Amino acid sequence: MHLRLFIAALALAPVAAAAQQPATQQPTSPITAIMATLTVRADVERAQINKVLPDEVTATVKLYLDGKIQQWWARADGKGVVFIMNCTSTAEAKALTDQLPLVKGNLASFEFAGLMPLTPLRVLLPAAAPGRGSPQ
Repeated sequence: MHLRLFIAALALAPVAAAAQQPATQQPTSPITAIMATLTVRADVERAQINKVLPDEVTATVKLYLDGKIQQWWARADGKGVVFIMNCTSTAEAKALTDQLPLVKGNLASFEFAGLMPLTPLRVLLPAAAPGRGSPQ
């Protein structure tokens, strides 16, 4: 039964979130990570990328070792990468990625999206009794 409720909550999450929050309202949960999607410019030749790639990899590994990149993935379309970054704002993630050689060389750019807990799952939690606080 709980699995069915969980699946239903996931399926209805976008609808429930839209119904509960006006477009201008801030999310009820904090941004806990940033998805940063790098796209190589279409007019950039592979030779240009290969020239910068050793420095790009070094800088990216440094961000990982500094705890700023949690996960990194190659895009299936071959046009770039996706980082899940340990940042709490897109401005913070942009400041970090702006220092990468591909971006500094105007060979690629990033798009950012804030990530937060899936708040509609709160419907699965029992309501807190008055005076007892929220469930842990």
